[in-house]
Amino acid sequence: MTFYMTTPMNTVTRRRMNRWFNDMTDAAPEVTFPIDIKNEAEAYVINALLPGVTAEDLNIQVQNDVLTIQGEMKHGREETDSYLLQERPSGKFFRSFELPDAVDANKVEANLTNGVLTLRLPKAEEARPRSIKISSK
Repeated sequence: MTFYMTTPMNTVTRRRMNRWFNDMTDAAPEVTFPIDIKNEAEAYVINALLPGVTAEDLNIQVQNDVLTIQGEMKHGREETDSYLLQERPSGKFFRSFELPDAVDANKVEANLTNGVLTLRLPKAEEARPRSIKISSK
C-alpha cells in the first residue's frame, strides 16, 4: 500500500512513511479515521474525527517529532444482539505521522469535543519563521 498526502511532501519523508506503513503487517489497526493536519506559522493543528471515543480511550504521544494517536472505539455491542445493519466502526486504531519540523512536546494541547480530537503542536523555536531586520547606512 502506498501512502499519499494531498499537500506537498518531500520524497524522503514520503518514502519513510510508505516504508513504515507497509511494515505494519502484524499491527494493522481494525479501524481507520480521517485526519487533517494544518501547517500554521507557529504550530501544527490536527483535527481527527473520532466519534464515540472518550479521552480515556486515547493514547497520544509525541516523540522525536513523530505524532502517534492510538486507542479504541467501543460501541457496546453484544454478540446476542440482532442487527439489520452495522456500519459504525469499532475496534483498535493507530495513526502515526512524522512532522516536518521540530515541535515543543511540552506545550502540546489536546481537546476532545463532540467526537473531534484537536491537537495543537507548537513548533520548536528554531523551526519557526523569523524576520530579519536589514540595517541601512
